[in-house]
Amino acid sequence: MGMVAFVDETTFGGRAGGCEVEVAEERLALGELIRRRVVREVAGRRAAGLVEPAGQPDAEQQAELALTAFRRGGFLVLVGDRQVTELDEVLDLPPGTEVTFLRLVALAGG
Repeated sequence: MGMVAFVDETTFGGRAGGCEVEVAEERLALGELIRRRVVREVAGRRAAGLVEPAGQPDAEQQAELALTAFRRGGFLVLVGDRQVTELDEVLDLPPGTEVTFLRLVALAGG
């Protein structure tokens, strides 16, 4: 069992959201890793008592939206220094692995 750090970045260079998640497996598919992150975030909002404007979010529905966004190129995922492009790619997750979610921002006028 090890800790994986999730970090959010934008193409503007912003970096935020560094949270660590305990992962029991040493190897996990990218799609499952994304799903677990989303489920954890939704659970955290519920535990904190925050409510989305449209009501409480459904974790599995939000996970599917995130997977669809990845497929459409809405964000990239880097594991360590390597970009992962396939949701079914199985990742090695030794303790201390950093997983970066790089949100792509459209260029103005482009």
